[in-house]
Amino acid sequence: MAVTTSSPPRARPQAAREHPSGDPRFTLIDRTLKRFSYQQDALIEVLHTAQEAFGFLSEDLLIYVARQLKLPLSWVYGVATFYHFFTLKPQGKHTCIVCMGTACYVKRAAEIVAVLQEAFRVEPGGTTADGLFSLSTARCLGSCGLAPVLVLDGEVLGRETPESTLARVRQLLAEHSDAALSQSDDAVHVTNGGIHEPI
Repeated sequence: MAVTTSSPPRARPQAAREHPSGDPRFTLIDRTLKRFSYQQDALIEVLHTAQEAFGFLSEDLLIYVARQLKLPLSWVYGVATFYHFFTLKPQGKHTCIVCMGTACYVKRAAEIVAVLQEAFRVEPGGTTADGLFSLSTARCLGSCGLAPVLVLDGEVLGRETPESTLARVRQLLAEHSDAALSQSDDAVHVTNGGIHEPI
């Protein structure tokens, strides 16, 4: 009589699990955590990934990162608030960070901030009501030789004046408005009666 042995059934590979919240953007953070083997000294890189994925660092994100890296929340919060490139609030479509370091301050940086505040009715650290423009300040951007310095939509600009900065921001916002208008024009046509209707 022949005896047959069978091997136990093979387990099927499981599909990647979603984050408990169901938000797939957490997979980007998880990949960064894994790439750095959950090392605590990767905190800044992980925060960058989180901000790129979500647009800003919410309290929930900071708690998640702190737990994953086994760091105190106060430490993660301290790092997130120390560096000017992290934000804890949703940002506008366009952002302007004005350096308020000593070299920039003595070369009219405060006037740049005042002009932008008045023109767009926004306080430093705030966003316009339409969500198009965020204004913030930084202690020092590290480009003192180019004072006054600002970062407009990620581009470092030096030797700015209140007038040149205002013109740049107005141009950016006008381009945004033109693009939005052309998109809405594409979605509308005129009927024989002259009535505009969505396509």
